Amino acid sequence: MARHKVEIVNVNTADIKVLNNEEMRALFVKMQEGDPFAREDLVAGNLKLVLSILRKFHNRVENMDDLFQVGCVGLLKAIDNFDLSHEVKFSTYAVPMILGEVRRYLRDNSSIRISRSLKDIAYKSLKMKEEAIARGLPDPSIEEVSAALGVSVYDVVNAMDSLREPVSMNEAIYNDGGDTIYLYDQIEDKRANGEDMQIRLALQDAIDTLNDREQHILDERFIVGKTQMEIADELMISQAQVSRLEKCAITKLKKILK
Repeated sequence: MARHKVEIVNVNTADIKVLNNEEMRALFVKMQEGDPFAREDLVAGNLKLVLSILRKFHNRVENMDDLFQVGCVGLLKAIDNFDLSHEVKFSTYAVPMILGEVRRYLRDNSSIRISRSLKDIAYKSLKMKEEAIARGLPDPSIEEVSAALGVSVYDVVNAMDSLREPVSMNEAIYNDGGDTIYLYDQIEDKRANGEDMQIRLALQDAIDTLNDREQHILDERFIVGKTQMEIADELMISQAQVSRLEKCAITKLKKILK
């Protein structure tokens, strides 16, 4: 068993006890009744849960001891806020809270500087997802998060993308004993692709601010390809009115996208 021994912040993980559901529930009852040792036993009995979550991050930080302590902070928060009446397994409740704590730490210590407003959107988006998981609900969609936070879909996508760790272009992604293939070998040289996606998202948000008639006219003019006269006949208004509505809609879009 010695070869499986892992040392992290002076904890021998090979000796960590894992609590079953009955033991866990009994300790929570004791903690709520004021037992001063129950909380410590709950922490000790769930350290392997923290370690299992940290495995996916082992390539992203140099000091796993720091990340382990951050994960333990998330575990403590989960223990202090867990409600037995919800009839949910503790691990189901604790995992998103521990993950959230770790991701916030990685985000705040990222080598890339991210604006406070973007961090705030990312934090609130993660919190919504964590709460949904804790309640046994499906992950909220980007559109649902956008509506709940009162921000654009583009802002939510941008904020969530900011949580991703930067990857070196020189990182080796394949080696079969011959020539190594690096990340930059797999990147297509079409620089506008990423920019196009951002532009499309921003444009869609801007279009959503137009009223139904303005959106319809722009769709018919620039997607379907109808003339102003054809649209005027369809809407039973004059061609001059269609022209004014079209110009007004385009002016609104220019102001928003400026």
